[in-house]
Amino acid sequence: MIKAIFFDLDDTLLWDQKSVKEAFVATCKIAHEKYGIDPEKLEKEVRDAARELYSSYETYDFTQMIGINPFEGLWGNFLDEEENFKKMAEIVPGYRKDAWTKGLQACGIDDPEYGALLAEEFPAQRRKNPFVYEETFNVLDELKGKYRLLLLTNGSPDLQNTKLEITPELVPYFEQIIISGAFGRGKPDASIFKHALEKMNLTKDEAIMVGDNLMTDILGASRVGMKSVWINRHNKERNEVIPDFEITHLEELYTIIDKLNNKQVI
Repeated sequence: MIKAIFFDLDDTLLWDQKSVKEAFVATCKIAHEKYGIDPEKLEKEVRDAARELYSSYETYDFTQMIGINPFEGLWGNFLDEEENFKKMAEIVPGYRKDAWTKGLQACGIDDPEYGALLAEEFPAQRRKNPFVYEETFNVLDELKGKYRLLLLTNGSPDLQNTKLEITPELVPYFEQIIISGAFGRGKPDASIFKHALEKMNLTKDEAIMVGDNLMTDILGASRVGMKSVWINRHNKERNEVIPDFEITHLEELYTIIDKLNNKQVI
């Protein structure tokens, strides 16, 4: 009997990719107005520089384990107590400036001061643009009260809580909010799923995991024997990780849960 639904946050309930995209569009437009740079080229070059720089830092293995991507590094402050987050907090101001400066240089503009300005503009734009999928609140309204809800998200507690602060309507739906950076391991590590089940006092058969990422949400659920639902809105190709269910819209969850519970009642 399914009693609880565990939701991922980024690109499952919050449309994080769109928020990042719109922050890039707004910031690159400012650079275009000053220097006439092609905004799309600048975005691509900054993204490439960010990925390369991000993977060069001593904190990279930690960010991989906790689940923090390079673009979160472009706007997060990481004001967390854990030692690796303290290192990240020291690294990110230079990281942001370098990523934007290198992006400008790749577009033929050598202006580190302006790179530093854009590096501060991007976080401000990202905070202004918290996109939520159109069906998110309808689905949560429908499920709340019928099922227990838990949010299971990878990332820095400081940054994930910032995302929740700028979309405060989300928080009251959840009985528990578990953030990998506070727990100490990220999805797909089995331990964070076991921790979530323990916090809710549930067995693996009483909860189902819903997320957009095969390599974190779905793989992690499979490691503890939990059923999983892959939300695949953008027609991504499958890999070797096989979800129990695949949907393109969160409202398809209702039928899946009904079927599972009816099947188990019979």
